[in-house]
Amino acid sequence: MATTGLGDELADLLVGIQRLLRRRLRRGLTAPRLRGAQVELLRLVDARPGIRVSAAAKELYLAGNSVSTLVNQLVRDGLLLRAPDPADGRAALLHPTPQAAARLAAWDGRRSELVTAQVALLSEADRVALTAALPALRRLAEGLHEEGDGE
Repeated sequence: MATTGLGDELADLLVGIQRLLRRRLRRGLTAPRLRGAQVELLRLVDARPGIRVSAAAKELYLAGNSVSTLVNQLVRDGLLLRAPDPADGRAALLHPTPQAAARLAAWDGRRSELVTAQVALLSEADRVALTAALPALRRLAEGLHEEGDGE
């Protein structure tokens, strides 16, 4: 298969898998649904508590004002805390609330259970193939991330 076809097929498949995961995981949610960019920001802040808004914008490849809007929404909803940066009073540091951390952990747990159950239904050959593909997928993700750093 040509790399162009492979790239298109892989991109379409990854988007489709992500969409199906979100749809399945949204069933039974009691809290209001979060948009994709809100979740990305929450995940980043959970992984790097104390990150500045400007650094979050750079990491997420979003405009600063877009991230500020997301921050305002998440602060309003009780999922983020915004604190002044002691080193620069004009900047804000972001921290997840316990509610946000619990929500992300619950989502991740449910996602892990769902994917683990589906992988278990695959043949041994398919599980071996998926395991063998993981290093290449990681390198693909790293390449996409590095390419974005040049923007």
